[in-house]
Amino acid sequence: MTARVIMVQGTASSAGKSILVTALCRIFRQDGYRVAPFKAQNMALNSYVSADGGELGRSQAVQAEAAGAEMTVHMNPILLKPETDARCQVVLLGRPFKTLSAGEYYDFKDQLWPVVQGSLARLRSQYDVVVIEGAGSPAEVNLKDNDIVNMRVARAADAPVLLVADIDRGGVFASLVGTLDLLEPAERLLVKALVVNKFRGDVELLKPGLDFLRERTGVPVAGVIPYVRDLGVADEDSVSLESREWQGAPPAKVAIGLVRLPHIANFDDFDPLRAEPEVELRLVERPAQLAGVDLIILPGSKTTVGDLQHLRRSGLGAAVVAANQRGVPVLGICGGYQMLGRRLLDPLGIESADPVSDGLDLLPVDTTFAPAKATQRVKARVLASPGLFSLAEGAAVEGYEIHMGQSLVDGRAALRVSECGGVEVSAEDGAVSADGLVAGTYVHGLFDRPGLRRRLLAWLAERKGERLGESAPAFDRQRAYDRLADVVRVSLDMRLIYGLVGLEAGR
Repeated sequence: MTARVIMVQGTASSAGKSILVTALCRIFRQDGYRVAPFKAQNMALNSYVSADGGELGRSQAVQAEAAGAEMTVHMNPILLKPETDARCQVVLLGRPFKTLSAGEYYDFKDQLWPVVQGSLARLRSQYDVVVIEGAGSPAEVNLKDNDIVNMRVARAADAPVLLVADIDRGGVFASLVGTLDLLEPAERLLVKALVVNKFRGDVELLKPGLDFLRERTGVPVAGVIPYVRDLGVADEDSVSLESREWQGAPPAKVAIGLVRLPHIANFDDFDPLRAEPEVELRLVERPAQLAGVDLIILPGSKTTVGDLQHLRRSGLGAAVVAANQRGVPVLGICGGYQMLGRRLLDPLGIESADPVSDGLDLLPVDTTFAPAKATQRVKARVLASPGLFSLAEGAAVEGYEIHMGQSLVDGRAALRVSECGGVEVSAEDGAVSADGLVAGTYVHGLFDRPGLRRRLLAWLAERKGERLGESAPAFDRQRAYDRLADVVRVSLDMRLIYGLVGLEAGR
């Protein structure tokens, strides 16, 4: 069969497209339909790995998980990973394809349209419903000629479009009316309903504005979705960092400083730490913000060398080293792990023009960049070591790797990997310093399971004479998806939504 489709487009980036698609995927699944997400082109540094080792946007992986569907690169056939303001790595059907400037990619996009069509057709042959997500705004007049992600997809799939706008940022009426006004007549006809997102306050006070939208545009308003705090759903890109609440509920027993890198990647690694009620997770952008932290984390990065240079220029690199010399533990994940080593070698110019870059020299590790990218899911256990992981020996870790470069470790490893890409192995990952106060790993998802997370937090608390109380409720994304679906189901006119899709509500 050919799946029914519905598309979510936004008046701007971060209007809530990804979250609404996640919610609709969950609702359709709850109502008994086989559902899959689709986004033709995604620009994000948060990514994930499919079972066969392909790389796709983190938001599509989240949406697939909410839908109960096995994630596949066809849900996001084109992934753009920015390396500078005007250059990105193009990941095509899960594999690195080319690194292109913005102008080069713009000229190349039309050649990718058959890939988009093929992936969408494949999904539609396998599912009952495909929920399609647009990107940015469909009214970017300078980009419309080479559009392969917004209205061109909607027209090709004959998809009814929900147009969503973020009222929390202001200007919601102008953004909805203006977007519709800038669309071509045939495109405007595809917009079947409007959605107001992230509303705070009394919805009764909004009703005159909703009446205005209906009268001014002739398009029904499907509903108003409230602003929901701490959804527990992984975000698509670092724009969301600006609106997050980072301070833990006082008094926190453990303070963790997460260093914000210019090209921070896969920062949802730390959502389980944010969910801990006795933990303050502090986003660090200046050296002074490291004062009083019990642990410093260097996260993943798309451009390790460039972000390492930022650490040096900003003084954060020296501050991290000085803090560690005072006894503050440091943990690096993926690119952050590479930065903690002695040297980063780049003889082929993969990351930068410098063949050799000095790391922070906190771990006995040398990393060499090469064209091949490691993308695989892994299972591992924590190895015995002093310091950071001293209470966590044997704790299970299940996550994924996405990185360029291989690291040579002259010392103790952090993890013993037992499965890689679905194949049983026996390999070591990461490194731990001799005193145990610095550790690094390539594995994302390190804190998803409570074993390692709680034992690490307990060790940090004990060092300062504290004792952790009861843990937070288990970090459960499935429960978060259900909560999100509940909010959206009561906020939108689901009879209207199902009517647009051409299906009965539940079966």
